[in-house]
Amino acid sequence: MIHNSMTIVFRHWLPALLTLFCFASAGLAQQYQPPRCEIVPLADHEVSLRIDGHEKLRWHYGDQYPRPFFYPFNGPSGETLTRMGHPGAQNHDHHRSVWFAHHKVDGINFWGDGTGTRIRQTHWYRYRDGDDEAVMATHLVWIDQEGVERMQQDVVVALLPIEGEQHAGEHAIEFQLTFRPGEGRQKVTLEQTNFGVLAVRVAASISAYFGGGRLTNDAGLQGEPKLHEQRSRWMDYSGPIAVPGSQGRTIVEEGITYFDHPNNPGYPTHWHVRQDGWMGAAPGMKTAIDVSDESPLVLRYLLYAHSGPAELERAEQVQEAFMKRPGFRVRAPGKDEPHRQYEVERVRE
Repeated sequence: MIHNSMTIVFRHWLPALLTLFCFASAGLAQQYQPPRCEIVPLADHEVSLRIDGHEKLRWHYGDQYPRPFFYPFNGPSGETLTRMGHPGAQNHDHHRSVWFAHHKVDGINFWGDGTGTRIRQTHWYRYRDGDDEAVMATHLVWIDQEGVERMQQDVVVALLPIEGEQHAGEHAIEFQLTFRPGEGRQKVTLEQTNFGVLAVRVAASISAYFGGGRLTNDAGLQGEPKLHEQRSRWMDYSGPIAVPGSQGRTIVEEGITYFDHPNNPGYPTHWHVRQDGWMGAAPGMKTAIDVSDESPLVLRYLLYAHSGPAELERAEQVQEAFMKRPGFRVRAPGKDEPHRQYEVERVRE
């Protein structure tokens, strides 16, 4: 009899208890909101960088490639603004979207494929999510044909959303690249060259030759003849992009503005730009750069994915904000920072 009474009471209160549990669970879930900007590690040695759940770019560092790279680099429409390889030359397959390379390091070719050299990620320091930015910090080594570690490179990449209704879907990628000699070496030399160290291969439709795009610099000058090997604080490649839809495709104009930083050597930098869809800052165009443990090479760049054509006033605003942001440091965690091996943060004066 008592058992039957308890069963009746339990059945009577069960819906109420379940409702209370659901409300409590919902309350707990509502207390935590995932950050807007996220670093999401994936299988096959890939990392997705996202804003509001939308992938903006992806990092590839698997051993099947001679060197790491970012692809895709998506614009506001969600379509990639970069491509893998040259549209008309298979011997330029080393052009992998957005990548790090250099023509001669201590006389050794780290630019092309098939040279036996390679760049490898040995470990990541930190993946840090946030509402204002997401930050990925990794460590790379540059290895020659004999297996000798010629150079080390720390890479800090920050993904930043661009605010404002007129800039919906836009984002910026900030790079801080720190180069030091390889393990056991006193010095490494980045020899004089047009090729290195951060290169961008735009989508075919954005290129001036294979598509309908335009190269523009900070003075508003356009086209390869006026811009190649010239100095500028920034360079822009913009053009048409096809966006698929349920009613057919839509053609929009988007582009990438590539900014140099005032703290970089030789600022404003020389540029290696081509009508076929390639652009790269070339800090070593006129001189070799010696790197030592006492004098590491630190380079900062920014890639801004924007809607519409290049706008000088808007680019100046982005440049000014980039100049004001402090750089990064990677450090050991404090006692109040458990569950991590490293921390990455902006350096506050």
